[in-house]
Amino acid sequence: MKNQHVKGVSFVVAAALALASCKSTDWSKVQHEVTPNPLEMHADSIAVTVKVTVPVKIYKPKNTVIFTPTLKYNGGEKALKSVTFEGEKVKVKDPAAVAVVKKAEGTTYTYNDVIAYTPELKVSELVAKVEVKKKTKVKGSYTSPKIADATIVTPLLVQLDEKTVMGKEAMPRVVPMSNASDMLFTINQSSIVAKEASQDDMKAMFKFIKDSKIEILDPKTKKVVETKPNYDIKGVAISAYASPDGVESKNASLASDRANSTEKHIMAELKKMKMEAGIDAATFFTKTSTPEDWEGFKALMEKSEKIQNPDRDMIIRILQSQSDLEKREQEIKNISKVYTEIADEILPKLRRSMMTVNAEKKCKTDAELTAMSASTPDSLTAEELMYSADLAQDMNTKLTVYNNLARVYPNDWRGPNNIGCIYVMQNKLGDAETQFNKSNGLSANNPAVLNNLGVVAIKKGDRKAAEDFYKKAGSSKETNYNMANLYIRQAKYSEAVSNYGSENSFNSALAKLLNKDFDAAISTIDASKEKDSAWGAYLKAVACARKADAAGVANNLKSAFAKDASLKKLAQEDMEFVKVKENGDVKNVLN
Repeated sequence: MKNQHVKGVSFVVAAALALASCKSTDWSKVQHEVTPNPLEMHADSIAVTVKVTVPVKIYKPKNTVIFTPTLKYNGGEKALKSVTFEGEKVKVKDPAAVAVVKKAEGTTYTYNDVIAYTPELKVSELVAKVEVKKKTKVKGSYTSPKIADATIVTPLLVQLDEKTVMGKEAMPRVVPMSNASDMLFTINQSSIVAKEASQDDMKAMFKFIKDSKIEILDPKTKKVVETKPNYDIKGVAISAYASPDGVESKNASLASDRANSTEKHIMAELKKMKMEAGIDAATFFTKTSTPEDWEGFKALMEKSEKIQNPDRDMIIRILQSQSDLEKREQEIKNISKVYTEIADEILPKLRRSMMTVNAEKKCKTDAELTAMSASTPDSLTAEELMYSADLAQDMNTKLTVYNNLARVYPNDWRGPNNIGCIYVMQNKLGDAETQFNKSNGLSANNPAVLNNLGVVAIKKGDRKAAEDFYKKAGSSKETNYNMANLYIRQAKYSEAVSNYGSENSFNSALAKLLNKDFDAAISTIDASKEKDSAWGAYLKAVACARKADAAGVANNLKSAFAKDASLKKLAQEDMEFVKVKENGDVKNVLN
């Protein structure tokens, strides 16, 4: 390798001498200032800027110079665009010439070009190739020594860790249950009427309470040998009312008494059922009373078929316009022809107590759900299947549960979506895309599904489609992260930093480094799970190199190589370290 380099230098010197000897323009005296140096790859491209300074007295007035920066790599070279310089006495002018150079003045020209990055350009060097002509005759050629190293490709370190979004389970840990009934009272009375206490809804309420316990019978004696909980009775809410006729103060007492009578009746029935043990009436019952049930009156009036318009509308207008309760009652009584019907049809239904038994049923245990999801998945709800999949540790088991979810509940978008997420993990991108499209058909423009379609697109190399999907998906932690990864590939480093937000990850640190915030890149790695990883140490070495901290480079590379020896070859070719390679500590680590 060294011999080849020496041979190349000898050739360059010989070429320069050849140009001088034929009295043509001596380009070896031209200065080339390349920015940046080393060259850098961003958004899959390399931008090359060369400030060309032609000094006085070296440019022959009748010469045309074709200037071609060229990237040379092991086994080949890639020419950039050519530009033409002309002397002041060239007779046939080239309209494409970038500058006319006067011998007594020289010139300065800034050359720019952008080329696509290809892997062979990673380890290369930029030289200036020159061809000197006089009229149509070639007077000589010249290849400069290296004018820049190439190429820094640090953006390619971005980890391909796009985040899919699983559909979430919403299984309640307890299922709320209730049973409601009501009981009517005689006018001005608060005692329980036997006929009302034996109504079907009252019987159903007490059966609901009784069924909260499961009695295990002895098969021979048929006696109860064990009682197991079925669901937990949490309490009874009692709302008692009086009709809006009569004196308000008396009605207040009457409504309260009806609530107390209802509580006593329920407690008496619980004792008969031997279920009163452990009940504290003060907390078990919640009681409210309404002295004059005008709201109930209005509701019954609006539904009444017996009381016709215009009388019904007139009564409703009185309810809406008259706030004084005594005047309201009197105005309604003044409509004497319908008040009898009100007293017969409406008011008796307002002398009541309403009871609601509240209960909670605990969900199946994790063990039960795991077993049932494998043996009888069709017996589980969609939420139970989703929860069962979360319990599974093995990816194939999860996939089986989600397939069952999609089969049993074909209209639930989460089934195919979550199947697709697993396929992405298994790198089955075609299968994943099929599932995500199916999910999108069930829940059009669902942000989670759109994000996941974007993940498939980026993994297939379609950045434009991925960006479209992410933007349609809107803002979420996962989509913002995925968009930040895409921004790194697009060389939008500030936007990437913003999208990562407070995320402490390798990619977030990389974005900060590329955005020239080197200290923040190091602190982000130190706060991430990559803190003790080989790649974390490697990225910190790059940050140190950009800070011209040779000791930091050496220490971090040493740590990286100890954890992953394969990184040593990468570092030896990495142009990030070219400016510190001659430091003794860095050289010792790299050799």
